[in-house]
Amino acid sequence: MSMSFQAVLENLNPEIVASLKRAIELGKWPNGEPLSAEQRQLCAEAVAAWEARHVEAVDRVGVVPPKATPCADKGETGDERGQDDDQPLNWV
Repeated sequence: MSMSFQAVLENLNPEIVASLKRAIELGKWPNGEPLSAEQRQLCAEAVAAWEARHVEAVDRVGVVPPKATPCADKGETGDERGQDDDQPLNWV
């Protein structure tokens, strides 16, 4: 008997999701058998779908929170580095 993808998602819990993440990371099941490309893809889809329902957006796999300033360190501005933001690049 084959379960639908939706039915599988309804039966997932945090322990199973952690196991799926580990399998994706290592490329093999807990018993050592390798994951096929299709299995890896399905596991990734299941993890993403489960997390979309049960995990806050900032805590999901693959989410990188936006920075206030794209390239500066925390709280660092152009003036603090001694540079003007409008200064042209010098390719020396």
